[in-house]
Amino acid sequence: MGKKKVGVLTGGGDAPGLNAVIRAVVVKGEKLGYEIIGIKDGWRGLLEKSTEKITTETVEDIHREGGTILGTSRTNPYKEEGGEQKAIENIKQLGLDALIAIGGDDTLGVANKLSKKGVKVVGVPKTIDNDLSATDICFGFDTAINRVSEAIDSLHTTAKSHHRVLVVEVMGRHAGWITLEGGIAGGAHVILIPEEPFDLEEICKIINKRKENGKLYSIVAVAEGALPKGDSKFFTQAEGTDAFGHVKLGGIAKALEKEIEKRTGIETRSVVLGHLQRGGSPSAFDRYFATRLGLKAIDMVEKKEFGKMAALKKGELVSVPLEEAVGKMRTVDKELLDEAKVFFG
Repeated sequence: MGKKKVGVLTGGGDAPGLNAVIRAVVVKGEKLGYEIIGIKDGWRGLLEKSTEKITTETVEDIHREGGTILGTSRTNPYKEEGGEQKAIENIKQLGLDALIAIGGDDTLGVANKLSKKGVKVVGVPKTIDNDLSATDICFGFDTAINRVSEAIDSLHTTAKSHHRVLVVEVMGRHAGWITLEGGIAGGAHVILIPEEPFDLEEICKIINKRKENGKLYSIVAVAEGALPKGDSKFFTQAEGTDAFGHVKLGGIAKALEKEIEKRTGIETRSVVLGHLQRGGSPSAFDRYFATRLGLKAIDMVEKKEFGKMAALKKGELVSVPLEEAVGKMRTVDKELLDEAKVFFG
């Protein structure tokens, strides 16, 4: 009888730390006697049976690299005709005894549905937005807030030199964790997040008051999913949605740039950080944390804890039901935003 095979895939947007999870799964998996099969480009790779065997030699030192050596996509098997059955059949044909799915709400939502159909699946939480419930933090988030903080640090000098307002657009569709923590760390003077619709007049009052007090520049950090009061339509880059029904966000910073300059008379510019937040090498924390999650995931396979996700709870790595992980979004508490408001202006 040959070695048991464990498949591993990465789905959705890339996040710093993905390779560290893969490396940990492979290194410990081999020591436990498993053969690790990498599934390329997320759920698309499973539907197309696009795979490769990955070994300790394959993953040496990859924990230091951003992105994912397996590739990723936003493919949703449940939007493909016969997708669910094809995924289940391909798992059998590939001889996989278990599957480790690394991803956010969408990827793990698919994993949860497949689990209910009898697929032996373990989840690993991944989203730089840090909005997955059932875990205290997701890997990639620490790297992202460091990117945002560093960017805002740099923007202070040019904004101050030109006496400008700079509006910085940060990732965050429904949750403002990156904008909040990166904004506070970088010293933003206004922070706007999806959890609380903003009042443009209030923003302009803060900026004007700073000017009256001799502070001739301002930094506004805004999440891409933030909305003005009374509006429920996201600022988007294009029409249509992806396979999971998400619109392509973008443009709120540009809109604020125009409105703030018109209402205050102060020269205003916008900066979109975009994929800079998720690219590049992971922070030391994300390398270590992602490694621990990978070790936990393969342990869960060994213990047959299927239909569950590795998670961090009060400093301890635990396994939680996938149903719990995708059932509710983790958003910023009002109390935390109120703390941030102490520094507005």
